[in-house]
Amino acid sequence: MTRAVKILTDTCNRIRLTMADDDHHEQSLQGVHIHFIGIGGSGMCGLAQIALQSGAFVTGSDRAVSPDTRHLESLGIHIGYRQEDGEIPPETQWVICTAAIAVNNGELITAKNRGLKILKYSQMLGRVMELKTGIAIAGTHGKSTTTAMLACILAAAGMDPSFVVGAQIPQLNGSSHGGAGEHFVVEACEFDRSFLNLRPHIAAVLNIEPDHLDYYRDLDDITEAFRQFTAQVHPEGLVVIAADSAACGRAVSSCRASVLTYGIDRAADIQATNLQLVDGCFEFDVRVRGAACGRLALRVPGRHNVGNALVAAAIGAHVGAGWPEIYKGLQTFGGAKRRSELIRNSGGIVLVDDYAHHPTEITATLAALRMRWNPKRLICVFQPHQHSRTRCFMDEFSASFSDADIVIVPDIHFARDTEADRTGVKANTLVEKMCAHGVQARYIPELGQVGEYLLQIARAGDLIVSMGAGNVWKVTHELAKRI
Repeated sequence: MTRAVKILTDTCNRIRLTMADDDHHEQSLQGVHIHFIGIGGSGMCGLAQIALQSGAFVTGSDRAVSPDTRHLESLGIHIGYRQEDGEIPPETQWVICTAAIAVNNGELITAKNRGLKILKYSQMLGRVMELKTGIAIAGTHGKSTTTAMLACILAAAGMDPSFVVGAQIPQLNGSSHGGAGEHFVVEACEFDRSFLNLRPHIAAVLNIEPDHLDYYRDLDDITEAFRQFTAQVHPEGLVVIAADSAACGRAVSSCRASVLTYGIDRAADIQATNLQLVDGCFEFDVRVRGAACGRLALRVPGRHNVGNALVAAAIGAHVGAGWPEIYKGLQTFGGAKRRSELIRNSGGIVLVDDYAHHPTEITATLAALRMRWNPKRLICVFQPHQHSRTRCFMDEFSASFSDADIVIVPDIHFARDTEADRTGVKANTLVEKMCAHGVQARYIPELGQVGEYLLQIARAGDLIVSMGAGNVWKVTHELAKRI
């Protein structure tokens, strides 16, 4: 063991949790009959699988068949696709629903009339977390990737963690797993303050920026929610935060747990130094309180992923993973679905799909893709997500595409917007702003039209990325069949 690893291990041992089992294993799910409305959602399907593996009897419903619902059915879970009164079995005790379920949903009305216990997804996530040692990864950006990195590290260390990630992770065979180990790693979302249903033993706050401004008032309001979140971390636990974020610093002002900072080439408890680009991805040294710890190598591009890896490594070491397992786990991780996901590399044209829908994410992702692939032209198909978000971040969006040679913008993806939001801002307005910033941007309303246009202009040396939280992924998947 190197001196730096010993420093980190000793530090973690001093703040390691000493809770008795009955303090955090509060209620078993054994034998509980649970029905999930919207069971096919990325988080819901993972939670349903963990509930099943914890001994619950699970049923569910969704609006359409999907790969996730087929997988759950293969495990023996009965799923209905009408979401009507008769879908809830008579023996049901708990009903779990996503935030997207309307108040007039037939099953939800039935559950209320029958006096069943009704929980939101985040509330159920918090209950399941009580059965394990909870680890929650929060922040405006990077949650899915960091959660997946940590799950890979713990799996490489033989700890068999449970986890729920908001994306499919090929290396982990899905978005969730109910493991035999003591740790439960989850992606903690700040929207609707849902992460306040979690009381983890260990947490990370990767960054805090304005987002979800259809729900939060401003950055101060968002930071206050994160402050409440970190205040709920067990007092003998650990919170890892970004050293360069003033908002993260304010967010731990009421935190009773120990706090570790992380940073890239800056003063922090855990630092990444001597970054080197190798085949488009970074290798770097890790220092713990100034002492050399070892070198890590990533298989995913982008400087932002160096920070994500630092957090995963720090928490992995805290719960007992050795440095060889940390290295192996990060080498195992090749990326999550829709996070700079390679769709096809053939005929000199690279097709990538990415979930980025916030200006900071767009800037970081485009820079990472350019470093990774060094294309002659980087063509980005950006589908704005929500009219309200587009309005709030109009100037930031228009300035975030400097690493793209061509940007194509279809109509805004409608989600959680009011009709006033929908009529108040249009995609072509964003394109006009982009052009004013010197971006070669073009408005093409329909995704099908976008695909036809790309077929006309694509040539060898191009990297084409579909980008957004909506259904823009269809563009590159269809191109992969036709180019």
